[in-house]
Amino acid sequence: MFSKTLISKYVKNNGLAGSALTIAMMTTGNLAHSIAVIDDASKALTPIYRADEAIVIDAKALESAWQKASWRALDQVLIGENLSEDDFNGRYKLLWDSEALYLLVELQDDVLADSHPDPLVNYWDDDCVEVFIDEDASGGDHQFNYNAFAYHVGLDRHVSDMGPTATSSESVIQTYNDHIQSQWSRALDTHTITWELKISIFDDSFLPNSDAKPQVLKQHKEMGFMLAYCDADGKGSREHFIGSYPIEGINGDKNLGYKTADVFEKVQLVK
Repeated sequence: MFSKTLISKYVKNNGLAGSALTIAMMTTGNLAHSIAVIDDASKALTPIYRADEAIVIDAKALESAWQKASWRALDQVLIGENLSEDDFNGRYKLLWDSEALYLLVELQDDVLADSHPDPLVNYWDDDCVEVFIDEDASGGDHQFNYNAFAYHVGLDRHVSDMGPTATSSESVIQTYNDHIQSQWSRALDTHTITWELKISIFDDSFLPNSDAKPQVLKQHKEMGFMLAYCDADGKGSREHFIGSYPIEGINGDKNLGYKTADVFEKVQLVK
């Protein structure tokens, strides 16, 4: 059996979860077997790689740092039926640095609709990118609080969500434009839509119009994350809602991300 000190050093050096350490401490046998147990426990975390250069938010993604990240599918239909690739398909990448999380999204969408110019009115019924963030990966309810965020980024780049104000615990629809910087463009030849976003990360102590500062991100940090897209075809409401992570529905309802962070994917910031 290996000592707690030896296993603790391995876990500290590799940034692995405390739960994996507990399992490894109970393991007898050789070090390779103990390490295997730790590695198995850490596989549930999706890695996000650090950007080794500044990311310019211009919807061009010219930085070589983007090559470090792999494309991931945006293909989980959470609302709507009969979604075809001609109507919508998408993929995305993630990077991070000490300031923020960076998101690159490529979409094919046959119709872009912005029927609600007021970002405080039915913002979910227009085409928009929706970014779900749980700063400490704690999970749990967040519909009317800041335990997690469900940012809706519209075609006009306004960022909408709902939560308490600085003076009231009552949850209201607000804009959070200082949380996300974004840009998008549409290619003339392929009609591919490219979104690029810089997402500042706030913890659950956040209140609007306060002195809240975004978190300084560090290697090994774990967060809850999900990406989604509201697909509206100009009929006044969204026809489809497509997510990045599978959700097991409750009585057929898969639109749970805006209510609970329990359905988010767990990610970890790595080099």
